[in-house]
Amino acid sequence: MSGGYLLALDQGTSSSRSIVFSRDGRLVAQAQQEFTQHYPQPGWVEHDLEEIWQTQLATARQALQQAGLQAQDIAAIGITNQRETTCLWDRRSGQPLHRALVWQDRRTEPLCQQLRAEGLAERLRERTGLVIDPYFSATKLAWLLEQVPGARAAAERGELAFGTVDSWLLWRLTGGRVHATDASNAARTLLFDIERDAWDDTLLERLQLPTALLPAVHPSAHPFGHTDAALFGVPIPITGIAGDQQAALFGQACFRPGLAKNTYGTGCFLLLATGSERRHSQHGLLATRAAQADATPQFALEGSVFIGGAVVQWLRDGLGLIRSSSEVQALAASVPDSGGVCFVPAFAGLGAPYWDADARGAIVGLTRGSSAAHIARAALESIALQSTVLLQAMNADAQRSGTAALQELRVDGGAAVNDLLMQFQADLLGIPVLRPQVVETTAFGAAGLAGLGADLYSGLDELASLWRVDRRFEPQGSRAQAAEHLARWEQAVRQARTR
Repeated sequence: MSGGYLLALDQGTSSSRSIVFSRDGRLVAQAQQEFTQHYPQPGWVEHDLEEIWQTQLATARQALQQAGLQAQDIAAIGITNQRETTCLWDRRSGQPLHRALVWQDRRTEPLCQQLRAEGLAERLRERTGLVIDPYFSATKLAWLLEQVPGARAAAERGELAFGTVDSWLLWRLTGGRVHATDASNAARTLLFDIERDAWDDTLLERLQLPTALLPAVHPSAHPFGHTDAALFGVPIPITGIAGDQQAALFGQACFRPGLAKNTYGTGCFLLLATGSERRHSQHGLLATRAAQADATPQFALEGSVFIGGAVVQWLRDGLGLIRSSSEVQALAASVPDSGGVCFVPAFAGLGAPYWDADARGAIVGLTRGSSAAHIARAALESIALQSTVLLQAMNADAQRSGTAALQELRVDGGAAVNDLLMQFQADLLGIPVLRPQVVETTAFGAAGLAGLGADLYSGLDELASLWRVDRRFEPQGSRAQAAEHLARWEQAVRQARTR
């Protein structure tokens, strides 16, 4: 170990970022580049894997330059990534066979319907913790093998590699020497038995997916390999990998059962740590693997909102109501409430607890008095309303298992800096919402895992001591008002759903 700094590669849905952290968790430098979103057909979303790699590499070099550091100053690299996004490439040439199919992509819903009709849903939920949905990687991989000329034959010959974005970056960073992932990413493929800690044969056999495609699975803090010396001048250890939401749970120091966080990014992702025990949900939540610091498996309950902060991007790019995302708070705050307008941003269907792939976006309650400000406020409120429904489902599951309801919610992500949104979230939930000093908890989670993997930290207690509150939003208003908001929301959801 040559230095005391950590480099987190945060590869997200709309941008690639790199952040340098000091050992005490201080953000030293960061760089970010957006990349192209491809929409070949309605409901289809793709990313160029080479563009992802180039933007990620460029931001890593930029962050080091901004920090005034050399590669030898970096103790380790941690990778965190958009999950479920499906990558397929040639092992020999390293060339992608197709653009990545993004987690938002819905093209495989017909195949999912077939799998449900075959009665596979319960078996897959028991083994993987997931529901059959286009959201996850398995059916996307099957689509690629069927639709890309020659792909299936090449896969059967062992010439291709499948992975989520972490695996693609690890492959490129190590010069094609390492094909691996961590348990938190493997658990999002619909192909991984989260209790046996191994790839499951249910869909591998049904979809004819050769096992030679699959990456090796390791704990999240693990010596995955070293970067190719040509990339940064000297090899740097890669000792941490976790899917973005599990990395955020780790970065929020939710190390004991009962602690929960919500990330307000492109989507919203609410995770409740359940420790080494898997908890079964009766309310549409997913059981998933959490980031693990050692060989002991860790679990979480998760609820996903497909369109969270992305609704603000749509106000900007789709409607032209704002010129930049930062303007939305002022516009929404210019009116005291949404004026009865309710916005259901089901642009990519609805996630937990509804799991309705066919739902579509709807703005209801419009009158002649409705303005751009009312729509903007309703858009912001939709983020908090969807998250509240998830937390209610989590509390219902907690009560069923004899666990106390959540007492606080830790928040992070780009939209968590919006005070109006965070206050409305606390009002709806009726519990405090805590925003940490370092809101880049996803990146810090990856850095923390890398630090553990590189023996930079003594353990979880030392990492927990680095988590500090920036602002605490206490609930305001009555529970009756919150209930009224939620009732209006559920009515709007019924109008957006098709089944």
